[in-house]
Amino acid sequence: MKPTTICILFVLLFGFTACDSKRVYEQNIDIPEYIWDKDNPVYFDVEIKDTVSLHNVYINIRNASGYAYSNLYLFLDTKYPNNSMSRDTIECILADPSGKWLGDGSGDIWDNQILFKKNVRFKQIGTYKFRYEQAMRMPKLPMIMDVGLRIEKQ
Repeated sequence: MKPTTICILFVLLFGFTACDSKRVYEQNIDIPEYIWDKDNPVYFDVEIKDTVSLHNVYINIRNASGYAYSNLYLFLDTKYPNNSMSRDTIECILADPSGKWLGDGSGDIWDNQILFKKNVRFKQIGTYKFRYEQAMRMPKLPMIMDVGLRIEKQ
């Protein structure tokens, strides 16, 4: 390889890793056949080592434009390192009142990153277990492509 090629590859590699320096954790999980069954929750295990910094926690939702609703209700269960638990019911707004999809995308696919909690200080070191369950009135919810969790430093 030529030295200039190596330099370009190094710059590209460094650029991609440096662009998201605030990210502590991010994972998105595909929903099989784009139908989210209420009996098929999604799980995220996050190892937290920093109990000092403030964090923002986001829910990532990717939906197809054929999704029939303007929102998505979720149950979000959190199991803390000390085995205590909490449950939140969250409404994720995916479209405005006129029906225009929110988030990033065009055509048939839309990505939303919805702020769940701002300025969170994780009080315990260890593994936090997050569980998402769709909480819509339809047991098999079509056109949800994937869901995810993002935690970033404030």
